Amino acid sequence: MQLFKCSHCEQVLYFENTACLRCGKTLGFLPQTLTLEALDLDGGEWITPARPGARFKFCRNATHSACNWLLPADDPHPYCRACRHNRTIPNLSDPERLANWQKIEVAKRRLFYTLLRLQLPTPAPGSGDPQPLSFDFLADPITGPKIMTGHDSGHITIALAEADDATREATRIAMGELYRTLLGHFRHEIGHYYWDRLVRDAGEDELARCRALFGDDRRSYSDALQLYYDHGAPNDWQAAHVSPYATMHPWEDWAETWAHYLHIVDTLEMASAFGIRIAPDVADDPSMETDISFDPHRVADIQRLVDAWLPLTWAINSLNRTMGQADIYPFVIRRPVVEKMAYIHGLVRRARLSAAGR
Repeated sequence: MQLFKCSHCEQVLYFENTACLRCGKTLGFLPQTLTLEALDLDGGEWITPARPGARFKFCRNATHSACNWLLPADDPHPYCRACRHNRTIPNLSDPERLANWQKIEVAKRRLFYTLLRLQLPTPAPGSGDPQPLSFDFLADPITGPKIMTGHDSGHITIALAEADDATREATRIAMGELYRTLLGHFRHEIGHYYWDRLVRDAGEDELARCRALFGDDRRSYSDALQLYYDHGAPNDWQAAHVSPYATMHPWEDWAETWAHYLHIVDTLEMASAFGIRIAPDVADDPSMETDISFDPHRVADIQRLVDAWLPLTWAINSLNRTMGQADIYPFVIRRPVVEKMAYIHGLVRRARLSAAGR
């Protein structure tokens, strides 16, 4: 994620801002340029001096304070580049469900920013793609089993209950998880989608390369899931996995590693935007130092990302502790995990080159 500024007065903004607090301009995110634009209303359409001649409308979900993305005024689709992937949303007449859905949409748009930045394929329903990407955001029924977050053949379900902070934290503690967020759910589940597209659909040679690192995905998933919930992760899980859940099955190892790859790339981009430099004055240790002045999306060697990530997380974990908060990144990245991330990084770079026709 990058830093944004108002195109009218250059006030620094958050990605979710809908109005500039300095100049009062209405703001809209333009996915084609990945910029937040200061807007003026002209004849029922939005214009910006930064894009002469262009006219825009807001995504229909802006009427619910659930989206700040723009699309061309003459686009026949009422929903933006991210929201047109929604298949099911909750009953918005319920204020609590509306508030929880708004939180989910914030996380979803942050996910889509990264996918657009990485130039990964995100075919919408109705695009003709054999496996379009779609979402259900579902509330638990009054009776019957609770909604489970998951992925199935391009369709991602997010349980609305995950947007309730108290419920999500209680689940995290009950399951002994180190980390659980809405954005983390999106990054994990989209990992399953890209396993299908970048590994499964690439043929047997790619599957063999993936299995050499993550294990044989042909193992029974249901048996692996039962074994994990009966016995948990092995004690030495950190030796080769990024999280306990990654030990459950090769598909989950992939999805967890993919999610952490997105954590790293997105956070390093923001750190670079702030010009963050880590240089502790209590130790003369080059491994604890970094100058994050590069675009992580353009780095060829995963090791450069890891070498910047480790001192950054040491610093922000330390800052969190000074505020009485838990570590923001409570994980250890060992060499086998770096190798898995390097494989994912290579696939993403190849997908980008393919999208660019190179």
